[in-house]
Amino acid sequence: MGRILFGICATVDDMTIYNKIAARPIDAINTGPRFQPTDAVRLNNMFRGRSTNEMLRSIFSDNLIGEIALVSSFGAESAVLLHLVSSIDKNIPVIFLDTGKHFSETLAYRDLLVERFGLNLINLNPEESDVEKQDGNGLRWSFDPDGCCHIRKVLPLEKEMAKYDASISGRKGFQSKTRNALPRFEIDTSDAHGRLKINPLADWTKEQLDPYITEYDIPPHPLVEQGYPSIGCSPCTSKVAEGEDPRSGRWKGWDKVECGIHEPVSAPLDDDGANDPIF
Repeated sequence: MGRILFGICATVDDMTIYNKIAARPIDAINTGPRFQPTDAVRLNNMFRGRSTNEMLRSIFSDNLIGEIALVSSFGAESAVLLHLVSSIDKNIPVIFLDTGKHFSETLAYRDLLVERFGLNLINLNPEESDVEKQDGNGLRWSFDPDGCCHIRKVLPLEKEMAKYDASISGRKGFQSKTRNALPRFEIDTSDAHGRLKINPLADWTKEQLDPYITEYDIPPHPLVEQGYPSIGCSPCTSKVAEGEDPRSGRWKGWDKVECGIHEPVSAPLDDDGANDPIF
């Protein structure tokens, strides 16, 4: 006679199968960070002393890190990294955050480089509902730049990066005091997913960039010669005087040095615009 199992009279064979299933370890979904700080240390040690080109070729060909995307602003010095990566693997996705606030020159420069280098471009726009709710008049940059960046950069990138294990950044150590100890590999702290962030040009100097640009006949961003060594969205980018920190023209007058896609900044107040100034 069979035993009662889940309200059903089960045979001996049924019980044997049930016991086997019950004895099997339960599968668990790993919801922890994709990478740990020790992984970044290991990779920094692995590629110490090796050229940027060699490092990128190894990462791409050996699939050391998983799915990778390059995030580019198509700014003043972006073309060097875009050229490096595209010369090795043109299939690497290149994510551009089209905030709706870029200089027209930047958009034209993006299109030029995409065509010249054969880039696999992904053009990301902010969600219309987020913009309508939090920045309906388009002036949030003028009183809450952190909030503007959060809506137009952080949220769209966060959603897109859920598909990837790592991102490639064009940041360089010489660009500002806050970046002078930048490693080649680090953990992305912009959210809790523990993706890896790769900074291939972390140790490059201006003296290395210029010869590379000349050697490969890379077109410059048209705003550089007008006094913009660092270029972001037009309302929050100013010209820089000779001798100043190259990024000193970003968010001038504000206690702000990053947009939030590299390091967390404060999110906008979700108040349906109740505290917005009246223009």
